[in-house]
Amino acid sequence: MNYLGRVIKQQRMAMPLTLSKLADASGVSPSHLGRIERGERFPSATILRRIARPLGFDESELFTLAGFLSPITTEDANKKSGDTVSRLDPYVAKVIAEEPIAIQRAVIGILSILKSMAKGVTKENLQG
Repeated sequence: MNYLGRVIKQQRMAMPLTLSKLADASGVSPSHLGRIERGERFPSATILRRIARPLGFDESELFTLAGFLSPITTEDANKKSGDTVSRLDPYVAKVIAEEPIAIQRAVIGILSILKSMAKGVTKENLQG
C-alpha cells in the first residue's frame, strides 16, 4: 500500500501538480489524496480511475500497481503454448470499481481462488 502511495506522490510532483490541483482535476479531496500518498488509505478502483489521467497514467498501469490487474510481460504476451494471460475483464473491473473497497478485495480474492482451482482441474484432466 505504501509503495502505491509513493508512486502516486512521485508522479504528482514530477508533473508538477499540487495536491489541490490534482484534487481539482480528479474530484478527489486533497485530504484523501494525502492519506493515499502517505499509505494511510488504500484507494478504491474508482479513485484510481479518477486520478490516473491527471497523473499521466493509463488506468491499467495504476490498477496493476494497486494489485487489481496482473502485470503482463512481453514473455507472457508472446506465449504460444496456449496459456491464457491473466487479466481482469474490463466489464468486471468496471462493476467491481463501483463497490466498496472491502467488496473489491473480496472479489479479487475469490477470483484468484477460482483461477487456482481451474488450473488444478486442467492439470488433472491432462494427467488423467
